[in-house]
Amino acid sequence: MNQSFNPNSQSLNDWLSYLESIHPQEIEMGLERVRNVARRLNLLNDLNNVILVGGTNGKGSTCAFIEQLILAAGHTTGVFSSPHLIRYNERVRINHQELPDNAHIEALRAIETARGDIALTYFEVNTLTALYLMKKANVDYVILEVGLGGRLDSTNIVDADLAVITSIDLDHQGWLGDTREQVAFEKAGIFRANQRVICGEPNPPQPLLDKARELACNISFKGLDFGFNTHHDEWQFTGVKSRYDDLAYTKLPMTNAATALAAFEALGLELPEAKIKAVIKETSLKGRLQQVAKEPAVYLDVAHNPEAGRYLAAWIPRQRANKVHVVCAMLGDKDSASTLSVIKPLADSWYLAGLDCDRGASAPQLFESLGLETAHQFEHVVSALDAAKKEANKDDLIVVFGSFFTVAAILENNNLVELT
Repeated sequence: MNQSFNPNSQSLNDWLSYLESIHPQEIEMGLERVRNVARRLNLLNDLNNVILVGGTNGKGSTCAFIEQLILAAGHTTGVFSSPHLIRYNERVRINHQELPDNAHIEALRAIETARGDIALTYFEVNTLTALYLMKKANVDYVILEVGLGGRLDSTNIVDADLAVITSIDLDHQGWLGDTREQVAFEKAGIFRANQRVICGEPNPPQPLLDKARELACNISFKGLDFGFNTHHDEWQFTGVKSRYDDLAYTKLPMTNAATALAAFEALGLELPEAKIKAVIKETSLKGRLQQVAKEPAVYLDVAHNPEAGRYLAAWIPRQRANKVHVVCAMLGDKDSASTLSVIKPLADSWYLAGLDCDRGASAPQLFESLGLETAHQFEHVVSALDAAKKEANKDDLIVVFGSFFTVAAILENNNLVELT
């Protein structure tokens, strides 16, 4: 133990700082260390109805839809999602509520005692904390968002009752591989023998299909067993047993709403159609097309890879704005060129910024990736958004995207956030 750390501290910030110091790496793939500590704490037994949600994009919003549907059906829920935007406490929700600092400290102290000389990464401790808190609350449904990949992610120490794959695309290539096939192999690592699986990826690569067949999974595919269609300002879901017409356009991607509805159906749960429609319409999540200002409208989105960029590019024209101003800050290890290229034809002006973190790309680096002759450049995304707001007219649209760090920087600046 770090000799300067007081294990009796009642400060969550102290605990989190200590947590960052006990393992030399931010990420270390593998399950044995974290599984051993979970067993010492008896965290892998007596968990009710575990749902594990993996994929490249859409995991957080799919978890949010599933959570709200289950709550509307009268059951209790626990959700583990990452990363957080402002507060660590965002990572665990019990019945859609964050828990106080002292609850997290209790869990962290128990994990610290149990781990002995086993080194755990920050995310591994996050996972154990979530399991500890959900088991203590004895929730009816445990919803876990996979952090990175699937096969070797710490959430995969749990044998889920239902596995959900949202999408498969390239991201975290240094860890997951440079092809969709390699990524699919990692994602399919959360499958178990004879397990119920919902696949929201409409074009699953062969390794995912092979793993599902090998384990005799009961798998439902988007486009085959369930799906959705859009019509002007409404959309329709068709599942194995249910169909819902005239659904309102969602604040979160409809493809993830459809995947969540398929998961809800697979759980054997039911709701009156009016409640289904209300949940789909009202579910939201911080940092996912989150509106923070009007006249001009300002939206924040954590999109940080090509697939997420494509969704954002499809959303922008539907806003029917006079002009579109794009504020972007990204991490240097992301595929910025491909991500920016899909937004490029839609933007009337660009405001590029650096990120205040070690992995952040600089504005000049983004400018090079963008491939335009001119773009406004700033050291910080707060300055970039401030400049965009001064230039925009009230009927314009400002989109801020590129990273969780990007969105967090704006949300932490009260002068730029009008709506909560």
